[in-house]
Amino acid sequence: MAKALNSALMNEMELDPDVVVLGEDVGINGGVFRITEGLHERFGDERVMDTPLAESGIVGFSIGMALAGMKPVAEMQFMGFMWPALDQLSSHASRLRNRTQGRFSVPLVVRSPYGGGVRALEHHAESFESILAHIPGLKTVIPSDAYDAKGLLISSIRDPDPVVFLEPKRLYRLGKMEVPDEAYTVDIGKAKLLREGTDLTLVGWGSMMPKLVKAAELVSSKGIDAEVIDVRSISPYDERTVNSSVEKTGRLVVVQEAPRTLGFASEIITRAQEDIIDSFKAPAVRVTGFDVPFPFYKMEGWAMPDLDRIVKGMREVLTW
Repeated sequence: MAKALNSALMNEMELDPDVVVLGEDVGINGGVFRITEGLHERFGDERVMDTPLAESGIVGFSIGMALAGMKPVAEMQFMGFMWPALDQLSSHASRLRNRTQGRFSVPLVVRSPYGGGVRALEHHAESFESILAHIPGLKTVIPSDAYDAKGLLISSIRDPDPVVFLEPKRLYRLGKMEVPDEAYTVDIGKAKLLREGTDLTLVGWGSMMPKLVKAAELVSSKGIDAEVIDVRSISPYDERTVNSSVEKTGRLVVVQEAPRTLGFASEIITRAQEDIIDSFKAPAVRVTGFDVPFPFYKMEGWAMPDLDRIVKGMREVLTW
């Protein structure tokens, strides 16, 4: 995924001179996870800019550049550092199309590593994507594999409106897959069916997806056929794909790394129950993180949904 994201940035910067990259250490050092490695050498200071440690300033500058016709890709070094920039995203970036009655848009991408699983420090493992999804006018995209990461990032850069692009850092180098060298796009707002099944629908996003696929494979030996869906984008959210699956299976389990209360899993379940309640054969189940600050690395395994908790949730909907 790390190399795919780098390839996406290379492709778009070569194709469009208005695309610029800015953030803390994105230039000479190539970013803390080396996602922007090689960009400064190829495109120089004017298009790959190291910034001060000022998240609100980074996004504020980016909004101004976007309004002036550029396409900034700003990096928040970790999602936990994004809080100072939320004012700029909520008060300005997400509202300017509406505020100007369509005369201006903000073609801005804010990239940020998010989530746990890499033994990081405090403020380095947060997952508050549901807060971003609550901001009208702001898109929130979360890939779970290298192919989608490249295609979705290119789509985000080309989008005329602001996009927050969350990168599950645990997946940066977890595995490999074939990704085209040339530019291509993946539609924002379209979920992906990873595995077909008939007994229950298993839904997630980001770093949870490898676990969901493993959980489905694990229970298949017990005769349980689970359908697995990666939502890929929580705003806009593709409820049609998820609800169609639940209409077929009658059972829904949603897995999120984020804390339980007001997480996006609740939104997925509520929308399904509002639209297709007659299709449910059992109450939907959430498997989530806990309502506590994300712990230090010795407790990471406890804090994040694991295979045992996911399988337990699946059994709960099947035995109700």
